[in-house]
Amino acid sequence: MEDDHYELSKLAAEYRKVREERLKQVSRDRLLKIAKKKIQTTMIGALSAIEKRLDFLLQDNDPKLNDVFEELRSEILDRGNTQIRNLENEFTHYDIVWKKNTIFLPFKGDK
Repeated sequence: MEDDHYELSKLAAEYRKVREERLKQVSRDRLLKIAKKKIQTTMIGALSAIEKRLDFLLQDNDPKLNDVFEELRSEILDRGNTQIRNLENEFTHYDIVWKKNTIFLPFKGDK
């Protein structure tokens, strides 16, 4: 009987450990996804601002100016994507746990 209790305790401990590791993985993936989206939004926003402000120049169909813009666009996207890869690599060095919203409701017991 004690052996059964020991086995159940051991299984419960293993289950908690697996569940905790899964929570860390889900938390890390969730934060990484959010961070990647923010970097991408920054890159696209920068490109959009450049296009908006320099649209009058780009509409002249000057091939040299268009080439410069395409090089600039490519450089911005390449640097942003490099930072995303760096972020992914950096996240592997951390244990991240998402603190979900928790509400504690008081309980009044019978007195």
